[in-house]
Formats: sequence, C-alpha cells, structure tokens
Amino acid sequence: MLIGYMRVSKTDGSQSTSLQHDALIDAGVTQEQIYEDKASGKHDDRPGLAACLKALREGDTLIVWKLDRLGRNLHHLVNTVHDLTGRGIGLKVLTGHGASIDTTSASGKLVFGIFAALAEFERELISERTRAGLASARARGRKGGRPFKMTPAKVRLVMAAMGHKETNVSSLCKELGVTRQTLYRHVSPKGELRPDGEKLLGKS
Repeated sequence: MLIGYMRVSKTDGSQSTSLQHDALIDAGVTQEQIYEDKASGKHDDRPGLAACLKALREGDTLIVWKLDRLGRNLHHLVNTVHDLTGRGIGLKVLTGHGASIDTTSASGKLVFGIFAALAEFERELISERTRAGLASARARGRKGGRPFKMTPAKVRLVMAAMGHKETNVSSLCKELGVTRQTLYRHVSPKGELRPDGEKLLGKS
C-alpha cells in the first residue's frame, strides 16, 4: 500500500499543502491514505506523522513530496528511515535533492546509505571538535593516546564513495583527514572491506 505524508511549516494558513497533495495523488496515493501536519519540522509533536508511521505496515511504501517534509534534520531523518527499513517499509521521495531516494530499489538504498554515513560522519566531527576544545583548555603538558584516524562512519563513507569510478581518492583522503595507506588498509579500490575495516566495524 502507498501512504503519503505532507507538512507545511506554519499553522496560520499562509502555506498550502495543495502542491504536495497533488503530487502524492499523481504518485498513486489515495486521498484516504494521506496524512498531514501543519507544524515546524523541528518539533517532535507532529500528530500527523505519528499517525502515519503507526499506520504503515510491512510491504507498504511511505511517499513524501520532498525529503525535508519528513525529518527535522539529517540525524532524525536517518533514524526514521532506519526504523522504517527495519519494519520492511519503503520510502520514496518525489522531488527535490532527495528525488533519487527510493529505498525499495537497490540504487535508492545506496543513495540513502551515503546519507546515513554522512550523518554519522557529521556527528563524529562535532564530537571531535568538542574533544579538541576541551583538550585546548587543559594543561598543555598532559599526554594522551594517539587518536584513531579512521572511524566506522568514515569506513562506510569510503565504501560508498569507492563504488563510483568518478571518485577522486586524493580528494577523499583529504576530506576525511586520512592517508591513502590508511584508506586502502581499511577499504579496497572497489569499495570492499579489508581486515582493518572489518575489525573497525566489528565484522571480524
């Protein structure tokens, strides 16, 4: 079954769901299976989304007009879709930057997998910056262990990126702050896990 969800950001009626509604209908969602909220995406209390997620069953597909209609932020979005995937429910985005996401297809799963890796990478960057800020406030004479250059999020991101021929390995290494040697110790040129990568992800 196809189930649609739409949201506008204001409750004063200045924004309309007409465009989203028409797109969902064109995608095959029936009027009875469309859920709606009129609230900011930053708010957790979205009764329409809560009812929508509760109504979904295994084998159903949730359809949204744009990706930002569903999640408050990338982290929330990733968690929501992971929950749907675990329940055997697909997600399809009709337009916008997330239009290539269709978790019922192999290519769509790959795209969302990259999004998930980026979200985890973003969280780790924030954590690293926080640790760096705390360290700079401490006495300079304090010694600590050498931080790991490669993290689980980076490994997943490299696996996804190395699967594309157009990936520039030098640029990827620079972006992640690792050397080629470190990268290839964890992931092969074809994006396959190597022993160090398997160990980091707990697969060994």
